[in-house]
Amino acid sequence: MKEKGIDWIIGNIPIGYSEVVYNGRKYGLSRSDFNQGKSLKVYGEELGGNDFISFNYYLTEKGSLLKPCEMPQEKVEKFILEMERTTS
Repeated sequence: MKEKGIDWIIGNIPIGYSEVVYNGRKYGLSRSDFNQGKSLKVYGEELGGNDFISFNYYLTEKGSLLKPCEMPQEKVEKFILEMERTTS
């Protein structure tokens, strides 16, 4: 079975608030869409901790573009690929 890619995972993060587990810790995620869904912002905070994740994602005519906010691209990609949703 083919693994789901970053684009698919980001597209399936629910708009509004949801919770995920990453690296054994629970995070609250907030997703906001802009420009008729062609750009979105995701911000997540570790619940009961001090870690966070933040990125913007754009759908362009040339493809998709992931832009982390003040953190390494690798951190954001790892989080996206390894998080597990716990609520919808």
